[in-house]
Amino acid sequence: MTALCSIIGVLDDGASSLSQEALQLIRSAKHVIAGSRLLATLANEISQAQPYDLTGHLPQVPGWINDAISKGEAVVVLASGDPLCHGIAGFLAKKISPEQLRILPNLTSIQLAFTELKLPWQSATIASVHSQDAGEWVRGASPQHGMYTLLQQCRQHALLAVLTSLENNPARIARMLQTEGLADDFDIAVAQALRQPEQTVSGFLPVANVAEDKYIDPNVVILKRKTPLPAPVLFGVSDDGFQQRKPEKGLITKREVRAVSLARMQLTRRSVVWDIGAGSGSVGLEAARLCPDGHVYAIEKNVDDIANVEYNHAAWGISNYSFVHGKAPQYLEIWPDPDAVFIGGSGGELAELIALCLNRLKPNGWLVMNFVTLENMSTAVEALKQLGASWDACQIQASRSSPILNMHRLQAENPVWVVSATAHAYL
Repeated sequence: MTALCSIIGVLDDGASSLSQEALQLIRSAKHVIAGSRLLATLANEISQAQPYDLTGHLPQVPGWINDAISKGEAVVVLASGDPLCHGIAGFLAKKISPEQLRILPNLTSIQLAFTELKLPWQSATIASVHSQDAGEWVRGASPQHGMYTLLQQCRQHALLAVLTSLENNPARIARMLQTEGLADDFDIAVAQALRQPEQTVSGFLPVANVAEDKYIDPNVVILKRKTPLPAPVLFGVSDDGFQQRKPEKGLITKREVRAVSLARMQLTRRSVVWDIGAGSGSVGLEAARLCPDGHVYAIEKNVDDIANVEYNHAAWGISNYSFVHGKAPQYLEIWPDPDAVFIGGSGGELAELIALCLNRLKPNGWLVMNFVTLENMSTAVEALKQLGASWDACQIQASRSSPILNMHRLQAENPVWVVSATAHAYL
């Protein structure tokens, strides 16, 4: 059976970029589906076909195609470059019968950009911000932001090729790097209007130069790291690694207790974590490092801790962490369901908070709580019993060496109860 739907990659110089096979398929098609720019570029080649502008109508495209196929009529979908690289072919392959699909790829704009730069690209990470405009990047933005994934990739890779959009353009990407303190770590090259008369490919420029400039759309951004990728400690960070509020002792979850608490949360690379009562941010920030493909949502009610959390967030260079000033359960209703919850402090509604967290936990998720008072420990255990949750508790009392004259003694830290619960029985 001959495939009735052809997905054809096109470059910005239009018909010149196409093979004779591709041109023949376009000229003989009854229906041609493409974005407005490609419809205009290839207007002379599709004059005999019924054109469909998919701009803003992507969900309708499979219906258009299947309707044409049901009538035995050939349909062509035009896409930029390689339709299987952040293109429409991946979407349509899930919606159209495979035997009805034929894909004719072209060079990608990414390949062309690296060619102009004379730069090998086999190690490059491909990224795309060609999504809905989410506005300028703000530190602590959620995964819903259109540039969130790119920023995470910048934290983990040394060479990136970025497919941009009119809104998420090179200057906005550069400003995101400035906001996150990465401006001195990267240089940026911008390839504009490739294969068109106005083609321009910059050399690698400082981030500050790109942040204030304007560029022709379409374009491709190449990010090249000029400093080594960091390799921070992932687990068991020293208490001194956090700025903290210090009365007699630092108000922070101490390393020994933090290590046990994080272990009991059963984190994975993709875990979504709630940190309730963030304090200095130590538990949530360390969890964010352990969950590079997940996200941590933190809340703290004490105004004296806000500046410390914000400082630690910036100093740690972490993007998968969102922090708000408030009192739980405020904000929890808009957070995604968690794989793990840590409660380091509560405002008096502990039993209600425990019930809410257990109800929202994903299957096999864990709620971990720290207590230093008998009253809160008792309230938590009673609430867990009433809810029918599976739980256990342990007490940790660490002693640290402390100098005395020319010798050392052990100085005891306050004992802490670590209560861990899962919602198996409760659900």
